[in-house]
Parts: sequence; structure tokens; C-alpha cells
Amino acid sequence: MLKILFLFLFAIILNAKTFSIATYNVENLFDLNKDDNEYSEFIPNTPSNWNEANFNIKINNLVKVIKDMNVDILALQEIENRELMQLLLKKLPEYKYYSFIKYPDSAIGLGILSKIKIKENTNLDVKFRTKQFRPILETTFVYENTEFKVFNNHWPSKAVGESYRIKYAKNLQDRISLLPKDYDYILIGDFNSDYNEMQTFKSNQKLNNTRGITGINQILNTVINNNVFVTCDDILKNEKRVHYNLWLELSNNERFSSKYLGQSNTPDNILIPPALFDSKKVSYIPNSFTVFKPNYLYENNEVKRWQMSNDKFFKIHKGEGFSDHLPIYAKFSVDKNDTSPLKSLEENQNNKLSTISDLYSKEKLTTPVVLEKVIVIYKDDEKAIIKKANDRAIFIYSNAKELKLGYSYNLQINQVFNFNGLKEIKEFIILDELEKVEDFKSLYLDAKNIDIFDFKYENEIITNLRGVMKYSKLYLDENKYIKIYSNKRNLLPKNGETITITTGHLASFKGNKQIVIYSPSDFKIGF
Repeated sequence: MLKILFLFLFAIILNAKTFSIATYNVENLFDLNKDDNEYSEFIPNTPSNWNEANFNIKINNLVKVIKDMNVDILALQEIENRELMQLLLKKLPEYKYYSFIKYPDSAIGLGILSKIKIKENTNLDVKFRTKQFRPILETTFVYENTEFKVFNNHWPSKAVGESYRIKYAKNLQDRISLLPKDYDYILIGDFNSDYNEMQTFKSNQKLNNTRGITGINQILNTVINNNVFVTCDDILKNEKRVHYNLWLELSNNERFSSKYLGQSNTPDNILIPPALFDSKKVSYIPNSFTVFKPNYLYENNEVKRWQMSNDKFFKIHKGEGFSDHLPIYAKFSVDKNDTSPLKSLEENQNNKLSTISDLYSKEKLTTPVVLEKVIVIYKDDEKAIIKKANDRAIFIYSNAKELKLGYSYNLQINQVFNFNGLKEIKEFIILDELEKVEDFKSLYLDAKNIDIFDFKYENEIITNLRGVMKYSKLYLDENKYIKIYSNKRNLLPKNGETITITTGHLASFKGNKQIVIYSPSDFKIGF
């Protein structure tokens, strides 16, 4: 009995050295007072049905999420006022501290609930001549006699161009540049920016009014040196004020906190500086980053947001749902006996990378990787797909002209890249051309024998998949379909045609599986 008690007390002491921080955009939490600043659908007791019953459902749903998540510090966005923060405090007595900020004429602001003592609050003003958004909330905490800061952000939405978010990023970077380099802080919140915003916004002329520069990537320096992400491998090696985006810890298909038109987005972010890897005071616990998505918040590829129906003149609250965002959180430690949080990562990386599967575990390469006896199983001009028996396949998007279909090679891989979620080889060198492989097609996967929606089959060449084309989608039955993509629009099968995929590239785009076809021989009409 004493042994059990000792272990229990030891666990409590150990746990007391760690804490968790989350961010959650709650999607418009308004009260029942008319203040003339609220959105029209939240004016109380109107035909929109923003009334006591729906308010209680909304607030109680939020309380459920917060209780179930059970983090120590929670950054919230889209809260109408301080009184709502105080109400949450009453309903959640485990939280002893709070902070809140918004501009007087704004509809919504941002706040923090905390179990950890708040030492001080201030805000960073970000003002525009013709528009008004939100300040950045800077909160200083003290935990186990250790001070650190959390910067809660809610940047402008993509109703405006990237120049607005650039201004937020510059204000934030200017502020943190005044802190000592070893000062511990966390940048958190709804940045209305994907972790790879530099990729996702480029094709949108309205958003890209900054010549390819983004606030989250190039101003806050989550990328350096030709837009390569800062990772744990090199975060302590930079003179710049760089930041590590915790989204990089998840596999590509798991990187989302919201869905728009079925596509994955990461507007919510947690960015951390080198100071959280230096073992001095607060340390990040590697691989603790998590998206909180129980079935009541996320199911069947759908985030269960607060529901409203559209009437001819106004929106009507249905009294169900939560938010169009999912919470994200991470864990930290102030244990003085902790070694560098990078040590465990380095130990795991000491084994030499030697397989294609290894490449999927890396956001980028800091040293070249040699792949031996890989086979080119598909070729289209400068594009190729390589594979090895009992290993995965991977895509080479360009510069593969010298590779020959059906031949095996020793390759030196210099860099990998994620393009909207698809893993690719970006730079490589041919070391040796080995031999012609007559049965290379045996490395194709029969679609009948696999789950084509499982991301472990990404970049494979599949065959024997049959269905009916409807608006660029291949329907496998009445309700199940996969998108068919080609950059040659005239290559796509016509609506209503029944087709069989003979050599399809099983790819992905922003969290959704798709089949890419490159030539007419990749499919045939009929079953």
C-alpha cells in the first residue's frame, strides 16, 4: 500500500513539472445583451433565435470541450466580452485566472483561461486606417518560479490580402525581438494562415498582394533559406529569430484544425522559439502536439461547427454544434533535471536513414540519404515514381528525365518536400544505374486489395480500379468516390463514362486522396 502511495505521489510531483497550453477559436461566443457591436445573427431575441436556450447550449458545449481537454492554459478567440470570460470562470472553477482584450468598437476579442498564475497582461496594438480587427494579447505567467509569456493572436481573415497579416507578424516580431534570446515564450492562436501559407496562398491574386511573402512563414521565420521549414534539426543553429511550427510534428494527412470545402486547413498554430529547446527554464516536450478531435467535434471528415440555417433575410440558430475550428495543444516542462528536449530526438535519428519510408518521417533533410536498388515504376517526362520491394513509393516531381522506366538505381536524395500534403523528392543525384527490371509492374498495387483512402498508400501506382466519372470524380458506388486530377484538362474522362484505372498515381491534396493521371494509357474506357 505504501509503495502504491509513493508511486502516486511521485507521479503527482512529476506531473507538477509539466503543463499544457491550447488554443481554440470558439466561433462567435456572444451574450444576450444588445450592445450594437454584435453580428446581426447574434442580436438577442430576434428571428435569428439567438435566445437564452441557444446561448445555454452554446456555452455548455464550450464548457464540455474545455473540461474534456483539461489543459492548464487555454487561449480563446471570438469571445464577445470580459463578462463571458468571467462566466466561463464560474463554470470552470479549476481555472483561477483569466485575461481578456478587445478594441471598444469590435464585435469580438480574445482571452485566456489559466490554472497557472498570471503575472501581467498587456496588448500589442495593430491598427489600420480604414479597418479594425483585434490586438495581440500578451500574457506573462509564473510557474514553479519560472516566468514565460504567451502571445494570443487572432489575425485578420482571408477576406483581406496577406499585407494585413504581414502587419500583425511584424508587430509580433518587433515585440519579441526586444526579449532576451533565451526568454521563453509561445506564439499561439488563430493566425488565419496555414503552416505552409507560402504554398497555399500563391495562386490567389487577392490574397497574394505581397509578392509571395507571408506573415507566418517569412516574417516570423518559420522558414529560412529558400523557404525551407525550420525544424528541430536546426532550430538552435540560426542567428535569426526563428520559430518552429508544431504542425510539422504530425503526418501530412493529420495537419488540420478546420476544413473548408472538404480540404484541410491550419489557421490555428503554435510557434515556439529556440529558447524552448535550450534546457534552461521552460522546455517543449517533443511530439506532444495534438489536435483535440473527439467524435463529438469531428467525424466523417467534418468539423461539427455551430449550426445555422439560411432564411431569405437572416441566419437562424439551430441550437447544435460547437465551432468551425478544432482545438490544438502541446505540453511543456520546467523540470530542471531535464536534459535537452532535442536529445531524445537526436538519439532516435542516430540510425542512418536508408529507406523510402524513412523519407516520409522527415520534413526536410539536413544530410543526404542514399537509397539503394530503387526501381522506377512510373515515368512521365521529368516526373517519376520510384519504389523498392517491401518499401513505400515516392514521387519525383521534376528533373527525373534521365531516369528510365523499369530500371533500378542507387540514388542520393538531397532534399524532400511536402507540396500541399504530398511527399516528394525535391533534389537527388544518380549514383549508379544498375539493371533493367523486367517485372517492375509487380510493384503496382491492385486497388481491389487495398484501401485506396489509407494514406500509407500515398504515391503508389494502383491498377484495376473501376468506376463512373461524374464532374472529375470517379464514383466507386453511389456514395463513395475519389477525385481524378490531371493538369491536362482534355485528358480527363467525360461525365458518365465508365473507366478502369490501369496506372494511376495515388496522390493527395490538402488532406484528400486523389488519383493523378498523366497520359491516355493510365486508364481505359469500360470495365
